[in-house]
Amino acid sequence: MSKNTFLYAFLLLGIVMINTSCEKTSENVLLEKWTGPYGGVPAFDKMDVNLLKSAMETGIANHLKELDEIANNPEPATFDNTILAKEKSGTDLNNVYPYYGIYSSNTSTDEFREIEGDLAGQLSEYNSKITQNEKLFQRVKTVYEASLENPLPEDQQRVVLLTYQSLALNGAELDAEKKKRYAEINKELSALSTTFGNNVLHDEEGYITYLDESQLGGLSEAFIKSAASAAETNGQEGKYAITNTRSSMDPFLTYATERELREKVWKNYYARGDNGDEYDNNDVIVKILQLRNERVHLLGFDNYAQWRLQNRMAKTPENALALLDAVWPSAIARVKEEVKDMQAVADSEGPKITIEPWDYRFYAEKVRKKKYDLDSDEVKQYLQLDKLREAMFYVAGELFDFKFSEITDGSVPVFHEDVQVWEVKDKNSDKHIGLWYLDPYARKGKRSGAWATTYRGHTDMGEKETVLCSNNSNFVKGEPGEPVLISWDDATTFFHEMGHALHYLSANVKYPSLDGSLRDYGEFQSQLLERWLSTDAVIENYLVHYKTGESMPKGLVAKIKEASNFNQGFGTTEYMASAIMDMKYHMMDPTDLDVDSFERETLESINMPKELVMRHRSPHFNHVFRGEGYATAYYGYMWADVLTADAAEAFAEAPGGFYDKDLAKKMKDILFAPRNTEDPAEAYRRFRGRDATIDALMRDRGFAK
Repeated sequence: MSKNTFLYAFLLLGIVMINTSCEKTSENVLLEKWTGPYGGVPAFDKMDVNLLKSAMETGIANHLKELDEIANNPEPATFDNTILAKEKSGTDLNNVYPYYGIYSSNTSTDEFREIEGDLAGQLSEYNSKITQNEKLFQRVKTVYEASLENPLPEDQQRVVLLTYQSLALNGAELDAEKKKRYAEINKELSALSTTFGNNVLHDEEGYITYLDESQLGGLSEAFIKSAASAAETNGQEGKYAITNTRSSMDPFLTYATERELREKVWKNYYARGDNGDEYDNNDVIVKILQLRNERVHLLGFDNYAQWRLQNRMAKTPENALALLDAVWPSAIARVKEEVKDMQAVADSEGPKITIEPWDYRFYAEKVRKKKYDLDSDEVKQYLQLDKLREAMFYVAGELFDFKFSEITDGSVPVFHEDVQVWEVKDKNSDKHIGLWYLDPYARKGKRSGAWATTYRGHTDMGEKETVLCSNNSNFVKGEPGEPVLISWDDATTFFHEMGHALHYLSANVKYPSLDGSLRDYGEFQSQLLERWLSTDAVIENYLVHYKTGESMPKGLVAKIKEASNFNQGFGTTEYMASAIMDMKYHMMDPTDLDVDSFERETLESINMPKELVMRHRSPHFNHVFRGEGYATAYYGYMWADVLTADAAEAFAEAPGGFYDKDLAKKMKDILFAPRNTEDPAEAYRRFRGRDATIDALMRDRGFAK
């Protein structure tokens, strides 16, 4: 497991992800050192939720004991006996945490959610005990200050800096009274974040729209089959289920001809966490923001965004907002053009309507067909999930020299029958790199969306650890034997998440704390990989018709590329509205906050088009309120896309195009392998020879600068 996964729960604390040998501390199988092939793998087949709480508690206690031993070492503080020792600590907790993550994200149950609630406070106290361990911090500070006088090797210097910052920025230098309050706040925030996420999950599971055969107008055969399968899974055989997730909602709103049903499905989705019942998140948001604001004031900062961004690429919230402000006018101007085109189509078809948010996708698709003669449903016939996976393997082989071999002998345990595992090797040397797990399908208890994570990251502190990483999606599983057909947008997301996995697999770092990346840089690598979906090699060899096996016709390919900037107003605006809202929430005084009013008034102040909504409305904005991973960091997708557009132009200009071997090697060596061993701005300059500018982004989206 790598530091990335721990950051999901423990912000900035630099918890170590390394599976070193240790004495067995319990008969609890979840605490045992991973055994089996490939350097050991998690025993997902032996997961037992009844063992989880005691395993986590033991792991926490043992790690705190190890850190106390480091803190009380009578020898003068050095890199080896303080920083390196800290990097090697936490084995028991590292072993159990992947199981906790799986229960939390992939297989949640009522039983687990009760345990999660019980553990939330303990995890918060655990964090606080680390940051408030005065002796530990003083030893770290001693090594840090010494390194300023006598610099260490570059990777050690970086580890020292990150370790010092992770403690100092989380209250290590506060006085006793402030430390006490800081710890109390963290404990309250931990419980509130858990509540927020569980409330959203409740509404995703509880608001399913069931249809009968008379209500299927406009929907494709493949979608109808998947909806029937989803209904059967939920005990409604003979009906058709539109689940309350984006992967189900989005195609329904695009094709369903019954406007009243589109409105119902739209309202279900965008009202998650906002239904005025016991699962409503509005008051939870207020409490979270008030506590975050109080906490950073203890540290002497004006607001949460100021505290959070000081060690990101943006550095300040003003810099982040400046980027968003530069793009926003062009984005909403494009929306106005899109709505005009859609309204014209609607006016020509029958009873006059005014385009509403639940109409946007439906009429955008009609405009797409009219303008480009491009039918998204026709495109889907060539987008088979299995073939797209093979395409990703091809790209990984061409750019990174990786080869993927599926493991089918049962030697690697999985937590669900849908999960598949591949071994990743260097195709030239046949050297083992790691394992890649894929969990592609939606199920009850699985959080919505798509994400990548690691169970173990690459480190090399005497005993090399190889990567165990996974991609997770929520595609609706079809009938047995039927291919899963997905949209172009979903295929792009599939490639995006694979970009994260390739970032993990490419890692070449010694210390666990370096096996991560800054949030506004870490999306760059994944967004860059999206570009290979539309390369000729992928289209010609892997985008084949699910019935005939024929390659996508050149005429259809031409239409896709011609329409590549179609609906950019919608895509850019719905994302940016959420990013702006995230930043505004964390720059304001939340004392008398009314979430509904603030959201509405903020969007009005930036002239948010009424025909669409922000991608993640506040009451279900998991990125920001289910934890702190993306709080004041959602802008990072746009920041990373500036780099992405600029780097994509480098490949477009290279002699070998997007498969240029020299540039691909440079990309892997400079942008992927180092992870967090150097400042990302410096890394990008080494790759491109200069800083990225917004110009390439504006060209890429077809916006006027």
